[in-house]
Amino acid sequence: MSKDPALKNIRVVEMTEALAGPYCSMLLGDLGADVIKIERPGTGDQSRGWGPPFLKGESAYFLSVNRNKRSLELNVKDAEDLSVFQNLIKTADVFVANIPRMSSLVRLGIDPETLKTLNPRLIYAAISGYGHTGPKASRGGYDIIAQGEAGLMALTGETDGGPIRFPTPMADITAGIYTTIGILTALYARDEGREGSGRGQFIDVSLVDAQTTWLANLGGSYFATGERPQRLGNVHPTVTPYQPMRARDKMIIVAVGTERLWERLCTVLDITETVMEDPRFCSNAARNQHRDELIPLIEDKLAARDSEEWVKLFVERGIPAGPINFPDHTLSDKHILERNMVVELEHPLVGMVKSIGSPLHLSQNGPSYRRYPPLLGEHNEEIRMELDAKS
Repeated sequence: MSKDPALKNIRVVEMTEALAGPYCSMLLGDLGADVIKIERPGTGDQSRGWGPPFLKGESAYFLSVNRNKRSLELNVKDAEDLSVFQNLIKTADVFVANIPRMSSLVRLGIDPETLKTLNPRLIYAAISGYGHTGPKASRGGYDIIAQGEAGLMALTGETDGGPIRFPTPMADITAGIYTTIGILTALYARDEGREGSGRGQFIDVSLVDAQTTWLANLGGSYFATGERPQRLGNVHPTVTPYQPMRARDKMIIVAVGTERLWERLCTVLDITETVMEDPRFCSNAARNQHRDELIPLIEDKLAARDSEEWVKLFVERGIPAGPINFPDHTLSDKHILERNMVVELEHPLVGMVKSIGSPLHLSQNGPSYRRYPPLLGEHNEEIRMELDAKS
């Protein structure tokens, strides 16, 4: 854990709910930023009510993405609370909001132009379903809508099945990550002598845009051929074998991305004089064409041993392979634990709260875990007193 986090002198004011915005500001908090989460009086972030599960009345969903923050209840429709908000913005480096309509932001007096007059150095990050430009701007949007609209759900699932939603809100998480990248970029540009040095800027990130980036190589294939990518289930569109396959007790993943790895796999499976010599499987292109014939031949061999034994053998020979874990296996794995990917923080109501750690492992100035997810309005008095002291 870093003793000198990189963003220790950065203040982030967050007015977001659910996941994308809270995830973004949590990442910034992990890197040392002072994150102040503005919440509706009495109810707070809508995800406080999402469950079960609840722990002593606290939503596990909320607890998962709100560490390293302080909670301040404000109703910006109230003149007195709006004044507190404006004074807070004057002290901030970053403001993160997820209100989808610019007209609503203007009506509340928290739009980018208004806040820029209060603090020209402010970086304003707006997260929404569709962004603030384009013909669909101002539409509301949730993660599942973005997954569908961005072309991923149509390609997810078995070849003979229907569209499948990814089980975690990956559009939200991806938008949160991209917003974090944008904020870090804008901070660097503001403070390190770039054009417009010393001034903030507006960052516009949408869930649909963020989800669309996941098309990546599939988009490249479409651009190259003009043909719609097909749903392939667990197989790779251009590499074989590169998929789950069944061992004696359960399935494992084997990823053979080069001809050298293919030769090693054939050696371990003792099929160098049979399958490896078969012209149907003599190259990756040929294996792609004859995938349905190849995989049963490999699985016939895998059926002789349990999954753990095969993974050990493959890894020893430098063949990328791994188990298909349930979350309880992953979150108790010695490697994951040693990499500090499970965070423990003592909470006044719940006791020990666990959450998923940051994957950023910096030799210096990396993440730190200092604050448990706050109770609603827990820091009302503390933050107001800080603002009074600065006025």
